[in-house]
Amino acid sequence: MTRKVKFTNANNSTFYSTVRKRVDTYFIENKISTHANSAMWFKVFFFICGLTGIYLLLLLGNLSIPVMLLLAILLGMFGAFVGFNVCHDAIHKALSPNPVINKIFSFVFNLIGASPYVWNICHNIVHHTYTNIAGHDEDIDVAPGLIRFSSSETVNRVQQYQHFYAFVLYSLAMLSWVFRKDYKKFFQKKIGEHVLSHPKVEYFNLFFYKAIYYFLFIVLPLIVINVSWWQFIIGFLVMQFAQGLVLGLVFQLAHVVEATEFPFPNQEGNIEEAWAAHQLQTTANFAVESRLAAFLCGGLNRQVEHHLFPKICHIHYPAIGAIVKQTAAEFDLPYNECTTFWDALKSHYKMLRKLGKETYKENKYINREPGLASYSAPIS
Repeated sequence: MTRKVKFTNANNSTFYSTVRKRVDTYFIENKISTHANSAMWFKVFFFICGLTGIYLLLLLGNLSIPVMLLLAILLGMFGAFVGFNVCHDAIHKALSPNPVINKIFSFVFNLIGASPYVWNICHNIVHHTYTNIAGHDEDIDVAPGLIRFSSSETVNRVQQYQHFYAFVLYSLAMLSWVFRKDYKKFFQKKIGEHVLSHPKVEYFNLFFYKAIYYFLFIVLPLIVINVSWWQFIIGFLVMQFAQGLVLGLVFQLAHVVEATEFPFPNQEGNIEEAWAAHQLQTTANFAVESRLAAFLCGGLNRQVEHHLFPKICHIHYPAIGAIVKQTAAEFDLPYNECTTFWDALKSHYKMLRKLGKETYKENKYINREPGLASYSAPIS
């Protein structure tokens, strides 16, 4: 796939203009900002203070090994929650109308192990435009050869078991992000079909801020905490696994469930659908009635609203959700949602099984070139 995708169905484009007008009217009539309110700033304070407090307690608390192990798990989870609730909105410029404030809170992303600059390209530019399109959206390119998310991909014998081992791989997501992913993405010539050209300062920023993270979470703890090197490694890995599993589950439940689609461009390289309709077809909400999910997931359990209005702070998604759902129904467009987190998890498991084991049993040569059909696919 070498060309940029275009969304060509103008018939459904009126949906977005209609829902956008209605959402704008909601904010105007209620005289409220689309950015953070007092409840949102409380969340920012809570999660950043929680992350900082757990880190300092581990560093200076002189606690027992079991307690430190528990805190390492919590530290990883709070790292994910800070990413969801604070950095994600800030990088989307949804947290504040002040670009300086957004930049400050975007910087926090570096302190939980990820580059905000690389994330902006991968997520804001590529993923939000080409959602669930294989070859373009690299968010669905998880562990190539091991996990199959799209029906347009080939299948191999190992992927028969992906509905079991995928969750283990998700737990490795943050470890990969910290030591591999950002570097790999940064030095690719393109992400999907988005050609990369970085300002010179970003080369420095990538390595400088990674070094700060390595100092804060590897060097300093080894100097300060009274544990052996192997005990530290266990604690560090446990933290990374906890953070990775939380990140992996929340992201995958939003796009890889039974109701979501994985469209493939036609021969002209076009998606025969309007962009906004495409977002409805490829995203799903989960546990929207759960206050706990709303508090922890930073609006990522409301992916439908987020993908249509990424520059609106997630604290407002419950209010605009009813508007989006009603407008989608009027235009006969899907509004995908799972009632609970567990329903979404079960649906994701079924999708993994369908795309892996069931597909392999039905046609293990699917999507292969005719001359290669007699061979099993290598695991890349």
